[in-house]
This record gives sequence, C-alpha cells and structure tokens, in this order.
Amino acid sequence: MQVTRELFDDVMVPNYAPSAIIPVRGQGSRVWDQNDKEYIDFAGGIAVNCLGHCHPALVQALTEQGQKLWHLSNVMTNEPALRLAKKLTDLTFADKVYFANSGAEANEAALKLARRWALDVHGQHKSQIISFSKSFHGRTFFTVTVGGQAAYSDGFGPKPGDIAHANYNDLASVEALISNNTCAVMLEPLQGEGGIISPDPDFIKGVRALCDKHNALMIFDEVQTGVGRTGAMYAYQDLGVTPDILTSAKALGGGFPIGAMLTTTEIAKHLKVGTHGSTYGGNPLACAVAEAVIDVVSHNDVLAGVMEREQLLRDGLVRINEKYNVFAEIRGKGLLLGAALNDTYKGQAKAILIAAAEHGLMCLIAGADVVRFTPSLVIPIADIEQGLARFEQAVAQVVKG
Repeated sequence: MQVTRELFDDVMVPNYAPSAIIPVRGQGSRVWDQNDKEYIDFAGGIAVNCLGHCHPALVQALTEQGQKLWHLSNVMTNEPALRLAKKLTDLTFADKVYFANSGAEANEAALKLARRWALDVHGQHKSQIISFSKSFHGRTFFTVTVGGQAAYSDGFGPKPGDIAHANYNDLASVEALISNNTCAVMLEPLQGEGGIISPDPDFIKGVRALCDKHNALMIFDEVQTGVGRTGAMYAYQDLGVTPDILTSAKALGGGFPIGAMLTTTEIAKHLKVGTHGSTYGGNPLACAVAEAVIDVVSHNDVLAGVMEREQLLRDGLVRINEKYNVFAEIRGKGLLLGAALNDTYKGQAKAILIAAAEHGLMCLIAGADVVRFTPSLVIPIADIEQGLARFEQAVAQVVKG
C-alpha cells in the first residue's frame, strides 16, 4: 500500500491537520521523510523525544523487555514498573507512584485524588479546583475544563463543575478565588501551550503559602517540564517549593507512551483499592523504556548539558533577531524555549514553522505568536548550530515575504 498524506483524509478523523511531511526514520536529532529529505529536529515530538530518535539505551531496553513480557493486568505487578517507581521516588519528594498512559491520564488521576482526599479529610464542601488561564492539562473532559482555554473545552455539553481560573503570575487573582472550599490548585511550573511563560519565583511561593493556609493541595503538572527539560530532573526542584502531587509524562517514556502521578504516602492512601485504575498503566514495555530514560537523564552531565544547550540556542536566536528584528523576547528555561514575535510579526508563528520545515528544520508553535523549541536534551552541538542556520533561512524567507 502506498501511504500518502491524502490517505490521512480518507481514513482518519479530521481533528488533526498534519503537514504533508511523512517521516519514516530518525536517528539522534535528525529525521528523514518518505523522499529521504533530512530534517534537524528541534521539536522532539512536542517535548517527548528527550533522548532523540532511536537512542541505543532505549532501543536495548525495549528489545530486551519485548522478549520477556509485553503486558500484565494490574491484578499482578511487574519488575519494570516497580523498579521505575522506586527510581522516581528516590529522585523526587514523592513516596508513591501511579502509572497511566499519558499526561492527560496522569492529570486526571491527580485531580480525582485531590477531590477524594478533600472529601475524605474535610467533607463535601471542599471541592473547588483552581487552575490558570491559558494553561493546558490534557484532553479528557475533566482536564480540558481545568485547562484555562475555552477553545478546547467548549462545545461538548455541560462541563465538570467547581473549577475556577486565576491569572498566571498574578498572586492576587489566586487570593481572590481561594478559600477553605478549595481542594487543590493546579499549575504548570512553566506554562507551555500558553506561550512559554516562566513563573515568578515569588508567585510560586505565594501559591504554596495560600495552599497551606487553606488546606489545599498544590498540584504541579510537569508533563512538559519534567524529566530534565528545564535542566533539573523536575522543574519544582529549582523553584524553592514542593508540590503535594506531581504529574509526569511526555519525556518520561522518551517516545513510548507512559504517564505517572507522584505523591506522598499520606495523600496516596485515599486512592483505595478500586477507586481508580488503568488497563495499560504500569505496562512492562513502557516502564522498561522509561527506566532507561531515567537512568540516562538523571546523570549530572546530561542535566548540565541541557543548560549549555539552552545558552547556545538563546545566543543563536538573539543573533538571528539582531539581523531580522522579529522577536520581542526569548522565553523559557532549559530546552523549553519560546521565541515570542514582536508586534510587526504577530500571528506569523505558523508561517515561520512552515518555512522552517521547507529548509529542513522541525520546530513548534505555542499559540499564534510564539515559535517553540523542545529538542532532545542530548542534541549534538553541531546539530544546534546547523539547525539555527536553517531557522535563520526560514526567518529570512518570512521577513522578505
């Protein structure tokens, strides 16, 4: 069968609008399409391929586990799941882990746990969840409603209730909403889909203090920021606060679907047997690959390398901007960076993305005004330099019209 972009229109539900490019193989930070055109990958599957494509440690873990066990139901457990859980708890504040298939499922579990904890400990009145405008927490109906973007949650009938939205980096807006009826405040320690918005450290600490004052749980959605993306194993570790619940996915599997919710023993005990579950949560294949990811990323040289690569990317983007004057600022941390377009070029992020692909570079957008970069944490320096050269060609093309 010949696979073409037109086949997508014939057989797939039209909720996506993929480009005409159909990649067929990848190695490290380079990808080749059906026509054998090469691309440098600054997108990483939207912050997923944290070790690039076909990293040998991940290929080995998948191959070895694939010859042992593929799946077990949660009527039993398995060695890869328990090894991975132990490594995650050793590396974080958490005592307990729940595995799922995706970031949305991990966030769904976090929200359900917060509601169940509040009901058990405080009573039915304590059910309010506070999130933030322009946040993104997944596409289940609960998580998309908690996410503060009506475009994603409208049009599906009545929404889950008792959810309020404050403004990110605006502590007063949180203070105006929070009360003893609040069970949890959920936030990203760096907003991704909302435009690569870094948190003010005082804001994060202020939210933690408000949660403590009102006996509410603080949930960190680290689906995009976790597993080395910001230069720490998890972003909270550089912010001077500790959440009560943390979610992880995307980079956790390095490209293999897996999600995790991490929390303390005291909170975890409220998800008693039968209260929540997932058929594939803790799948041996997924956990074996994720364990290999954690083993590589948790090395200090890898995390230090993230910061070195951030500086190279930032410096390169600044040089491009000095020539073409298209960006208002370079945002973000580690290898989760956003180039925010200035007023002259507002709304043209997608045009730059399309031009970049024409010149052999894969990048992303975060809204209409921000070009987003989430490459492999171990992308070779030469690939950064060549990728920036291709990105400059794309910018020049858009500027010249």
